[in-house]
Amino acid sequence: MTEKKDKLTLVVLSGDLDKVMASFIIATGAAAAGMEVVMFFTFWGLKAIQKDGILTGKGLFGRMLGLMNRGGLNAIGPSRLNMGGLGRWMFKLMMKQKGVTPLPELRRLAIDLGVKLMPCQMSMDVMEIDRSDLIPECTEPVGVATMLEHARESSIQYFI
Repeated sequence: MTEKKDKLTLVVLSGDLDKVMASFIIATGAAAAGMEVVMFFTFWGLKAIQKDGILTGKGLFGRMLGLMNRGGLNAIGPSRLNMGGLGRWMFKLMMKQKGVTPLPELRRLAIDLGVKLMPCQMSMDVMEIDRSDLIPECTEPVGVATMLEHARESSIQYFI
C-alpha cells in the first residue's frame, strides 16, 4: 500500500465560476499550509487554464465547441443563474464588494505557491484544444494514470 503524503489532488471537471473558484480557494489554502497540491483539469474544467478568448478546434465539431466554450477565467459564469452573462457580472461585483480575491489573482497565487496545473490530454484531444491554447504555467498534458498516481499518494482528494 502506498504511504499517504501531505498532499492534495483536485480533479477539476467543472468550468463553472463558483466551482472553479472553490477549487482554487482549496488549492491555495492547502499550498499556503505547506501541502503539495496537484490540480487535474478535465473537460469543462480546462476553461480555467485556457488563455482568455481563445477559439479552439480544427474540425466542424471542435470549432462548434470552441465557439460555445471560449475559455479563460473571464468567460466563465456561475453554475446557476448565469442569465446570459448577467449572473457572472453580478457575482464578480458581489465578490469585489466583499473583498474576495478575484479568480485571476487566485490562479496566479496558486501558481506562485507551486500548485501543479495539469491538463487532461484525452479531454484536450476530444475538445480539440491545443497545448498552445493553455496558459504557459500548466504542465504538459497528462493522462488519467498520472492523476491516479498523484491521488494514490495524496492524503486528500477532491472531485469538483
